[in-house]
Amino acid sequence: MKRAIIIGATSGIGQEVAHLFVQQGWYIGIAGRRENALQNMQQAYPGQIEIQCLDVTKEDAVLHLNELISRLGGMDLFFLSSGVGYQNRNLEPEIELHTARTNVEGFTRMITAAFDYFKKTDGGYIAVISSIAGTKGLGVAPAYSATKRFQNTYIDALAQLSRMQHLNIRFTDIRPGFVATDLLRNGKYPMLMNADKVARHIVRALKRRKRVAIIDRRYRLLVFFWRMIPRWLWERLPIKN
Repeated sequence: MKRAIIIGATSGIGQEVAHLFVQQGWYIGIAGRRENALQNMQQAYPGQIEIQCLDVTKEDAVLHLNELISRLGGMDLFFLSSGVGYQNRNLEPEIELHTARTNVEGFTRMITAAFDYFKKTDGGYIAVISSIAGTKGLGVAPAYSATKRFQNTYIDALAQLSRMQHLNIRFTDIRPGFVATDLLRNGKYPMLMNADKVARHIVRALKRRKRVAIIDRRYRLLVFFWRMIPRWLWERLPIKN
């Protein structure tokens, strides 16, 4: 039986991916900050789910991750779905710093732990949810777009490092557009996608071992054109959402 760890499985995309995995017969460990949500998931699929309360911004997160891996009996796939994002036109420092603590510090803490585990156990698969927001700096969400670019680049670097060290570690960087989750509960967003639909796209991308998966087709087209816009023009565009 395949075994997966999903961090950030108490809501949104992570929770929907967890549902699909157990329906396909995976044995999964799920982690997040909301114990009640974790327990509800476990009760819904008895015998298929192990749970662990975990906060990626805390120094003990890796200890809790290792406890979960141990209870699961190992790990074939590490799936990181935890993250935060806010519009912050007024550049409130605490919002920017909180975003960085979760999306950079917490992200790095968990990904390096997973990389280290797979390095010691003959390989595995690391998948992360970043965002199309990492394509260009978004003036309405500076820290969010910057931290997502960090995630994109960090996975690129680890993919290269894995090959340099002749490790059997594979990566998928999942870059969704706007998804109807708690993360976007404030504000209006165009081309909003449902989390269950996005989860189905993600599971297909993982089966195909895609290195980068932009979800969905509309956003792939959008990103294509975004990348063609020169910096001088991008800085003058009044992109609000």
